[in-house]
Amino acid sequence: MMPDLGKYADTVLSSYIVSIILLVLLVLVSLRAARKARAELEQVEERRRG
Repeated sequence: MMPDLGKYADTVLSSYIVSIILLVLLVLVSLRAARKARAELEQVEERRRG
């Protein structure tokens, strides 16, 4: 199924791997930031309620 990339196979495959790793890291960082923001918002709302 993989196309013949010839002498560029290592470069192309390593670029794909790096891109996938960066995308996964970006998703994880985004999820962590969202969780932190949600927790801070809940604290603010709790203080506001009483």
